[in-house]
Amino acid sequence: MNERELKHDLRLVAAQFAILGDFRSAAPYGSGHINDTYAVEIDQSGSPVRYIIQRINHQVFKNPQAVMQNIERVTRHLRQKLRARAEEGISRRLLTLVPTLDGRTWHVDSAGNHWRCYLFIEKARSHDLVESPRQAYEAARAFGRFQKDLADLPAPRLHETIPNFHNARFRFDQLLQAVQEDRQNRAITVKEEIGFCLSREKMVEVWPALQAQGLLPERVTHNDTKVNNVMLEDTTGEGICVIDLDTVMPGLALYDFGDLCRTACCPTAEDERDLAKVAMRQEMFEALVRGYLSAAGEFLCPAEKEQLSFAASLITFEIGIRFLADHLAGDCYFKIHRAGQNADRARVQFKMVESFERQAESMNAIVHQTPS
Repeated sequence: MNERELKHDLRLVAAQFAILGDFRSAAPYGSGHINDTYAVEIDQSGSPVRYIIQRINHQVFKNPQAVMQNIERVTRHLRQKLRARAEEGISRRLLTLVPTLDGRTWHVDSAGNHWRCYLFIEKARSHDLVESPRQAYEAARAFGRFQKDLADLPAPRLHETIPNFHNARFRFDQLLQAVQEDRQNRAITVKEEIGFCLSREKMVEVWPALQAQGLLPERVTHNDTKVNNVMLEDTTGEGICVIDLDTVMPGLALYDFGDLCRTACCPTAEDERDLAKVAMRQEMFEALVRGYLSAAGEFLCPAEKEQLSFAASLITFEIGIRFLADHLAGDCYFKIHRAGQNADRARVQFKMVESFERQAESMNAIVHQTPS
């Protein structure tokens, strides 16, 4: 895609940030579904230097400035942690915001779009599918370290950038409403999937009950721990940087571990149509537990550890509910590239839930046997 084909004038946007050098080019970057992300190349004294420039989707994130305030606080705190440990290559170990010409961390264009700019992390990349237990271990360790380093983030409480984001009870009620309204007359085509959800309603009450007893504390969590939100170093394979911080906000530590299991343990694409291929990879789960507990184990409370294996089932169930509700409502939230894609995504999630349920005993044994 050349510059003329881009949806936005990236040359003009880049000029609003404190970037030294001359604009060379811009192109869409990554596989994200929400924001518009571009890699921008700048000529700095004859050498090409890349930056990431993103347009925040204000249809999803209703308060982009709150998003940026969270990111500012979180990255500042993480930088302090890295400096205190005398870590090397700090600019590769966390996202670094490039300020605008007037010293802010975001730019609002004439159309009301909110833009931000990050240093490009070179010689590292993210993976849409986990190819080995080592990758699973490194991703889980990176997210565990992320939670640990933010466990003492000073007050005030972070903004909730998307309220009820991982509230399974809320998501279940949204599904019931979507079924009742059936705006696209699609309920008849997903009767089996709706029945699957209705038969597991009790799942969404487990964590609220534990929270009411004071057993599950609120943490600062990432809330979107897909494996492709960790950058793995090209040469060593180390998980060096957690990215996509838009949903960093108050939550349960279990949200992050469960969502990581959802993506890393599944051997197929999220919208795989051949459900015979969909089954939990236990070796990946074991690697996730080892990696996560190696970093987060010392600050997790007993109830959090006890719920780790159930987290895989519940968060996968919750995301499946969201895909199914969006399919029924007319594909309003998740981008689709073909008819029925959100229904297929839901079916993959539910197949994974069944697989997690069948292996719950062995999963619990793995958690209990892993040192933390």
